[in-house]
Amino acid sequence: MKLFLKEHALLIVIQIIQFSAVMSIYWLDGYRNVGPALYSIMLGLFFLGGYLCYQYYSRRHYYRRLQEPLLSLDDSVQQLDQAPVSEALEQLLRQQYRYYQQRLATINQQQQEHLTFMNQWVHQMKTPLSVIELTVQDVDEPEFASIREELERMSSGLNTILYMARLRTFEQDFHIRSISLSEVIREVVQEHKRLFIRNQVYPDVKIKDGDLWTESDQKWLFFMVSQLVVNAVKYSAHTNNKVILSSYIVGHQAVIEVQDYGVGIPASDIKRVFEPFFTGENGRHFRESTGMGLYLTHEAAQRLDHQLELESTVNQGTTVRILFPSYQR
Repeated sequence: MKLFLKEHALLIVIQIIQFSAVMSIYWLDGYRNVGPALYSIMLGLFFLGGYLCYQYYSRRHYYRRLQEPLLSLDDSVQQLDQAPVSEALEQLLRQQYRYYQQRLATINQQQQEHLTFMNQWVHQMKTPLSVIELTVQDVDEPEFASIREELERMSSGLNTILYMARLRTFEQDFHIRSISLSEVIREVVQEHKRLFIRNQVYPDVKIKDGDLWTESDQKWLFFMVSQLVVNAVKYSAHTNNKVILSSYIVGHQAVIEVQDYGVGIPASDIKRVFEPFFTGENGRHFRESTGMGLYLTHEAAQRLDHQLELESTVNQGTTVRILFPSYQR
């Protein structure tokens, strides 16, 4: 109704001016009989009101469509009135709907092809990396240590790409089962033992409340804890400090905690550490930072119904916790 009145405001004003002008001409011409004049004005207002009522009733869906926002793309193809303007608008919206449907289908197909290519490429790259790693793992020459270090970096980067691709199809990729938190922690430490040694940082595992079991996805939970450990080691490198990995109970929740005593995160960056590609102040000093590790960890935690907490103080270290809403001993 508001839009309808705005559109016809000029017509109403012109009609009022027209009535006033006609009455003024009659008055100046010496016509002093007010009764017929008022009757003619009322008759004119009656026809004007009838016209406006017909216009609004016949186009009410048209004006309602223009005023109400579209909540989804399908809302644009609702049936309108039979008025010519309404039919023209409906035809335009249907053409626009078909156009966007075609564009969405094209973009989805391109994304799926890109995702498939990336998955195949990552798997193809992992095979030669594994072969090279097996070839050099037992060689003690100093130059091979550098090769092993670069291999680990390449493998870590490929895993990040692979999990980034898997995140898009998360619902088809996860498998919930009962998992031992202490077992996950020990597997992560074993997986990254060379990373600890190379960076002169030492793992300290503390299983405080016994072996705790929770419902989660083994592969994604291992990836999440691995990302936290890699970050903790990277930002504590060559300090001879410890990275403490612990599991315990707080209230009604089980917790995996990764604590380091590294460079910490500036307070201004903490709110954004879970955003994709955000590297912050530390990213300017540690060029290996991609800004994807904490983002993927946060996304996976949300989809697995786990909570993620992060506390950090510059030059004192960072503590990240994964909280599980239920557990068993």
